[in-house]
Amino acid sequence: GLYAVTNRLIKETSPYLQQHAHNPVDWYPWGEEALGRASREDKPILLSIGYSACHWCHVMERECFENAEIARIMNDNFCVNIKVDREERPDLDAIYMDAVQAITGSGGWPLTVFLTPQLKPFYGGTYFPPEERGGLPGLPRVLQTVAQAYRTRKGEVESAAGQIIAHLNRTVEISREIEPLTEKMPGIAYTAIRASFDAQNGGFGSAPKFPQPMLLEFLLRQCCRTGDPLCILMVEHTLGRMAKGGLYDQIGGGFHRYSVDERWLVPHFEKMLYDNALLSRIYLHTYQATEKQIYRRVVEETLDYVLREMTDKDGGFYSSQDADSEDVEGKFYVWTPDEIIEALGRSDGELATRYFGITREGNFEDSNILSQVIETKTLASELGITPEELEAKIARAKSRLLEKRVQRVLPHRDEKILADWNGLMLASMAEAASVLERDDYLKAAIANASFLAEALYDGETLKHSYKDGQAKVNGYLSDYALLCEGLLSLYRASFQRQWLNIAKNLADAMLDRFWDKDKGYFYDTAQGEETVLVRPRNIYDNALPSGSSAAAFVLIQLARLTDNKEYEEVAASAIRSVQDSMLRYPPGFGHWFCALDSYLTKPLEIAVIGHHEDSATKSLVRVINERYLPNKVLAVKNPDEPAQMDIPLLRDRTMIENKPTVYVCENHVCKMPVTKPDALAALLD
Repeated sequence: GLYAVTNRLIKETSPYLQQHAHNPVDWYPWGEEALGRASREDKPILLSIGYSACHWCHVMERECFENAEIARIMNDNFCVNIKVDREERPDLDAIYMDAVQAITGSGGWPLTVFLTPQLKPFYGGTYFPPEERGGLPGLPRVLQTVAQAYRTRKGEVESAAGQIIAHLNRTVEISREIEPLTEKMPGIAYTAIRASFDAQNGGFGSAPKFPQPMLLEFLLRQCCRTGDPLCILMVEHTLGRMAKGGLYDQIGGGFHRYSVDERWLVPHFEKMLYDNALLSRIYLHTYQATEKQIYRRVVEETLDYVLREMTDKDGGFYSSQDADSEDVEGKFYVWTPDEIIEALGRSDGELATRYFGITREGNFEDSNILSQVIETKTLASELGITPEELEAKIARAKSRLLEKRVQRVLPHRDEKILADWNGLMLASMAEAASVLERDDYLKAAIANASFLAEALYDGETLKHSYKDGQAKVNGYLSDYALLCEGLLSLYRASFQRQWLNIAKNLADAMLDRFWDKDKGYFYDTAQGEETVLVRPRNIYDNALPSGSSAAAFVLIQLARLTDNKEYEEVAASAIRSVQDSMLRYPPGFGHWFCALDSYLTKPLEIAVIGHHEDSATKSLVRVINERYLPNKVLAVKNPDEPAQMDIPLLRDRTMIENKPTVYVCENHVCKMPVTKPDALAALLD
């Protein structure tokens, strides 16, 4: 039976090692006996590291280490097999995990590393299946290949080991204490964020309540990662409640800064560009994920508000609008019942009064902040009309109230144009343009990018702020990172190559100026800038993503588009530098966790070859944009353009039968190219 065989691990105290004590593999624990034998017999070591709560460690044990045939190869062939519990020996785990990340670009458990008898790593990976699948080589083939390389090409093995050791020496200063980035981290964050969820009102924590769009983005990604339905429920409950509350401007669209109560009713009335950028984007993504019209409506009303009230004639986006007008907070936004009736007439006025919960006593200093107090379906059936008819009536009432409101004294508007905030809004505007097929949004995004590239960037240095014809202050890390991301979104929306080129230039300048290679993290100010006391480095995602998390996030996207490994290595290192803090206090690191999700997930690579104006190309692109695919890498080219050598996805890609064509690849393995929308939909689903 299974327990007839025992190996040396039976004498160990670690539960994880005990779990492997009855494998047919001739396991050794780490120690003199194993290391001495490897050295005496000149045999390499197969080091397998895991821990007892690790799911894939158990899978690999079941599939490989309990398999008599695979065990025979492991025992006979060539190596000394050593099993280590990472919780017992975090020192070994840290060293060899770092090595595997150097070799493969990613890490995790189970960790499988091959060492020379001098304990130098020369090859490794994480989980290997019993036979080739999912782009991973089978363990038997790996064992045989490594055995042969060690016997016949020892020089190459030694030289590979030497390079990895040099890498470890370089990183040891920073990463002695540093754990690798693993699938466990998003799970830990998810548990912490879930614990602070307000199941009644949506959102996190209690009053005052902030929208937290980056945590919601992380939850939406987590939903894709794990399929846990609670993720999307938390997102939808929160977005639904915010959209109905006073936090959202029911008449003009757009969000105020935060709510002073836990129900999203009474806002702090100022409106910030960055909130509206981040919130319109999470509503857009949730619309993609659910196809529910309410989310689409909020995106369009919010971006329409930005175009109407927050956009400069030259294309820049303004920073903010005040909470006060005529020295009274919220005065611009609140209504009495009489004002409503006067604006709308008796019957529409009474309808709006009921819908928005307007009363004589009011909900804010004798006036009313508008919020939706009744479900559309409920009110429609009370009135004996269809929900669609009611929605049309409400939309008409809103636009009349907006016309009336514009005649009031307007709140003060801050018209300076900030590179990082503009980058955020550019990303949202461009992405909404493609998902919702709104040409006006695309025009606005192109105008914005053109303005920023002209007014704030000279091809070398990006400035932070622009006002009255003057660009001031050298850009901070967040300026480079967030503008870079906005330009990438615009490239995907417009098919125009120039935006990708500027994004790459910004990314390279960002690495040059803000990245400290020795320390393995970013600073917020450029090298050589004036430093007051210390060179600042803020790691928290507060109202905006931190510069460092924004940099990590965008570098992962760029790495996958351009196949530049350095970008991804920098991003991983930046995430590793804050991971202790991320795990201690996940709610302060929402955007970091989005970057981590992106890093841990195999990208979905999509190449579109076709003329952008062609309706057949548009139908294919529509299929891609309708779906929530947070880790997609999208590259596009017109067939007439020259080959784009720096975008590997587009190499040697042509139209099939002269029709616009889409190539979908995952993990460098490509499916058959498709020319029909339904075939593409089937591939993506």
